[in-house]
Amino acid sequence: MSHLRQLLEDSNEKIFTSEFPTIDGAGMPRVIALAQRFSPWFDAVNATDNPAAHAHASNTSVAIAMKAHGLEPIMQIACRDKNRLAIQADMMGASLHGIENLSLMTGDDVTAGDEPETKRVFDLDSAQAISIANSLNGGKYLSGRAVKPPTNFYIGAVENAAAPPLEYRVQRAVKKHRAGARFLQLQICYHPDRLENFCRGVASAAPQLHLLPTIVLLKGARQLHFMNDKVPGIDVPLNLISRVEKSLDQSEAAYELALEQARHALALPGVRGLHIADFRHDETLARLMHDLGRIPRTISNQLQEQL
Repeated sequence: MSHLRQLLEDSNEKIFTSEFPTIDGAGMPRVIALAQRFSPWFDAVNATDNPAAHAHASNTSVAIAMKAHGLEPIMQIACRDKNRLAIQADMMGASLHGIENLSLMTGDDVTAGDEPETKRVFDLDSAQAISIANSLNGGKYLSGRAVKPPTNFYIGAVENAAAPPLEYRVQRAVKKHRAGARFLQLQICYHPDRLENFCRGVASAAPQLHLLPTIVLLKGARQLHFMNDKVPGIDVPLNLISRVEKSLDQSEAAYELALEQARHALALPGVRGLHIADFRHDETLARLMHDLGRIPRTISNQLQEQL
């Protein structure tokens, strides 16, 4: 059984997930080095699926490599690039290798990437992909053809608590839960009031849906400006950007903002932990985890043998 499922469903522990960096070269030595960095802190780590519409090593291959080197993967599948046959093939390929955690999403539009001429697929949306994973757990492909034995996926999805129309966001989360999602990794939210309203709404309407808000570790105001200006669905209030920009030490101010967001999110109803996105790639990750009371785990014997 998925260890992530056991933690979220059967314990009261705070859960921490993260996102495995994209792989474009360097092979297994890079995977091993990254596994060494993530293993002490995180319960599961996302294997991404061409994030921001950029091509990288495939989601399935990276998830298999992560699992082989001591990390529990959450394999993302984006509907943007694949029809229903390819999506089901991804799922069954994951199951073949004992990968049980899925995170299903529609995906950023191709205009966000470096090959905007790419043809969009979008045969399914995220809720329909969730329903397919749930159907495979019930022993059937979408066509009705049998899957024996059934898969054992622990199904997750994503949601943005801060993007308009705000009143629809809780409804979307509930729709995904009804389709089969058991946890949501939330997009970074720089509006505490919007995150509070979303978490309260979900906790009331779908109390068994586990929420993992995202916290982003950044180096300073320039990255906040970039997210505000260039990343679809993210709105950073100008007063927060100014707070970091005008500080004597932007790096420290950006860290303090992330820590403040993390502590606020952990106190909200329905929140079972955090999803950490690290764009600093320095010792700040360990500092944040220590400041949040996280005790590092010993790197697994399997991983140590690879180092």
